Amino acid sequence: MAQPAPARREQRLASSAFLRACRCQPAPVTPVWLMRQAGRYLPEYRSLRESHSMLDLITTPELAARITLQPLARFDLDAAIIFCDILPPLSGMGFRIGFDSGSGPIVENPIRSARDIDMLAAPPAAETLAFTLEAIRIVAAELAPRGIPLLGFSAAPFTLASYAVEGGGSKSFTKTKLLMYREPAAWERLMHKLTTVLADFLTAQAAAGASAVQVFDSWVGALGREDYTRYVLPHATRLFSALKNAGVTAINFSTGTAALIEEVAGAGGDVVGVDWRLPLDQYWKRIGFDRPVQGNLDPAALLAPWRELGPRVDSILAQAAGRPGHIFNLGHGVLPETSPDAVKLLVDHVHDRRTG
Repeated sequence: MAQPAPARREQRLASSAFLRACRCQPAPVTPVWLMRQAGRYLPEYRSLRESHSMLDLITTPELAARITLQPLARFDLDAAIIFCDILPPLSGMGFRIGFDSGSGPIVENPIRSARDIDMLAAPPAAETLAFTLEAIRIVAAELAPRGIPLLGFSAAPFTLASYAVEGGGSKSFTKTKLLMYREPAAWERLMHKLTTVLADFLTAQAAAGASAVQVFDSWVGALGREDYTRYVLPHATRLFSALKNAGVTAINFSTGTAALIEEVAGAGGDVVGVDWRLPLDQYWKRIGFDRPVQGNLDPAALLAPWRELGPRVDSILAQAAGRPGHIFNLGHGVLPETSPDAVKLLVDHVHDRRTG
């Protein structure tokens, strides 16, 4: 008797190169996808952006789904990632979020006291982030029959807490660190609420059709080992434990953490994503070759001519040495000035270098 269509789709997804790599299983090619693969470097995205605000694009499921699919129409990518931003979970908690084209997303009412933390809500994602969940359902319905996995994502608790405290980007994270040092109990309450909200959101994304989720700790590299271990690690561990218990495949991605990658990897996640600040093989050895890894081309390398870019890609693949469990990606997101032609060259070249 033939399998029902949903079962066949699930089987095809499970056998995709990306999900095989997430399980540290051999795959016919090194899977490749890129952080911010849907975004400002694509002319079709810029065209949409001319007539829609960033908030419109995020909160209108049909538009978010359309943007998510744009790079897959151009490139032979092994996974899609839903188009969204890391700040919307804060909106439901009581923060006012804005998007400044020059400086990026901002929090208009950042935390300034312990009372601000105590006033924060922790609503379920189904109530406050339904637009992203619906976008995931739309994209998953399109991609699942093609055997292409879709990733959901969120910020990690520390990175989201930093936005909530700093109000936007920061070089020193002084306000965040002072909250940790001066009011550790308030910091714990903030991180607990954020972890609860993010665990629910990521689990809901998986239930909506995401085959895996990525947790971005883009700012945690601002901390030293002692601060990370004391103020962040328990909450990161709780988040990844919740995802594991829910059966959600998770990528634990951070930047600037070469000095504490063992502690970061120890927090959990099925896959550990790494930046470009160390060679891939050094990261992998420290993480453990039994764990899948994702990375780790410098995004700026995509701006270079192929005579420079090609050898860098080959070097990363050589460091992976054909081991199962390598997902090729950048060490952070695609830069806005990147040429789509460079992305196509990269993706095709990675696939041409077969793993076995």
